[in-house]
Amino acid sequence: MLGMLTVLGFAPFYLFPVPVVTVALLLAFCHKSQSALKNAALGFWFGMGLFSAGVTWIYVSLHDFGAMPMPVAVVALIILCAYLALFPALAFGLLTKLRVTSPVLWASLAAALWMLSEWLRGTLFTGFPWLALGYSQAPFSPLAGFAPVVGVYGISLLLIISAALLFFWFQKGFKQWRYSLPLLLIWCGGYGLQLIDWVKPQGEPVSVSLLQGNIPQDMKWRPDHLESTMETYAKLILESDSRLIVTPEISIPLFSDTMPQSYLSYLAAHAKHNDGDVLIGLAERDHSDGDAYYNTMFSFGSSPQQSYRKHHLVPFGEFIPFKPLFGWVIQVLQIPLSDFSRGGLDQQPMAIAGQRVAINICYEDVFGEEIIYQLPQATMLVNVSNDAWFGRSIGPQQHLQISQMRALETGRYMLRATNTGVTAIIDERGRVLDTIEIFTTAALHGSAQGFTGATPYVRTGNYPVLGLAVLLLSIGLISAFRAAWKTR
Repeated sequence: MLGMLTVLGFAPFYLFPVPVVTVALLLAFCHKSQSALKNAALGFWFGMGLFSAGVTWIYVSLHDFGAMPMPVAVVALIILCAYLALFPALAFGLLTKLRVTSPVLWASLAAALWMLSEWLRGTLFTGFPWLALGYSQAPFSPLAGFAPVVGVYGISLLLIISAALLFFWFQKGFKQWRYSLPLLLIWCGGYGLQLIDWVKPQGEPVSVSLLQGNIPQDMKWRPDHLESTMETYAKLILESDSRLIVTPEISIPLFSDTMPQSYLSYLAAHAKHNDGDVLIGLAERDHSDGDAYYNTMFSFGSSPQQSYRKHHLVPFGEFIPFKPLFGWVIQVLQIPLSDFSRGGLDQQPMAIAGQRVAINICYEDVFGEEIIYQLPQATMLVNVSNDAWFGRSIGPQQHLQISQMRALETGRYMLRATNTGVTAIIDERGRVLDTIEIFTTAALHGSAQGFTGATPYVRTGNYPVLGLAVLLLSIGLISAFRAAWKTR
């Protein structure tokens, strides 16, 4: 139940104090027990509650649009949630094994182990960092002020420390200032960091139009619906007079070498008339590389044509990992183009519409440590996605919150153009400035400010917070070793 309630801290609810309270109660159960096995079970069931309530949109993707039979989709979701729950189980099991008696060290170790388990979950087997606790604090919590310094994993660490301090403060009596004072310092410190301008504006704001074609997922790849899709996006583009026009991920379901050149030339001419550029999502074939194909964004307009190939692919959606073992999945899931190739991680921002635009496609914005590869050169971020796969679940709202965290970490505007929503303009402090209703065919017109400079997180990534977690873990191991040595 505590795990399920924790989902209320994330979008679309944004009740950021809830995870602090639920985790504090979880830590109370864990601190009471001396059994590593029992505490690992506590972590596991907390994780099962968190993920089973928080990633239900995966069932929509598998069953509603992937045509996976309902029983198989349910079992697949349960297996995935169980796998994800192993990480908090590992954290709490190890915490108990260390047998630390000092409350301060215990709280620090709990935070370090949890954060390391989240980082491992976001890295192992290409990673699935969705619902890392730090995301629940974006953008309204005072802890969000730490995002430009330590990133989402650092906020997770501070959240766990806050929860542990809250637990000990309650347990020892509310007159114990040694617990309340550090708690106050952390949260006031986060508020103070929000007042710092880590980056500075560059030039004048640029006009932008973010297009939401609202193409039904079950119709998108049908040949008889192609003409309608092209007409929809042509109409939205021609009605936009912004310098930067952005279409969603693979907005036109064609390979770039089969795309009618007259169509692209017509849209490019309109972009040139606006003294700007249009970004169009297409699949790209590379015949020189064994017919490899990529999920690519192309620019057309006043600037020389440029492209960005998606690097971080979605397992089982865009590529099949361990094909000898899971190759059968291709036969079960009716997903077109399910074996993309990876673009390079060293791709540079596009110089378009007077800006340096860092593109990330769909799932890529979940990996902050990869987004910063295009910074500080980039002046703004663009995320293009097709969240129609999530249906009317909470998935698109959670994805929006992840983009808000990326804006906070980098100090850059994040422009989101999605097929069905949530299409939005997010400022450098993670605030949604404007959005349009989901599942509508529309364009979001507005302006975006470019920024220059680098936040501490852009310069150092996750290394400082990972180093701190390892240091705390080392101190815990030394303390546990000394305690064990004394009992001999």
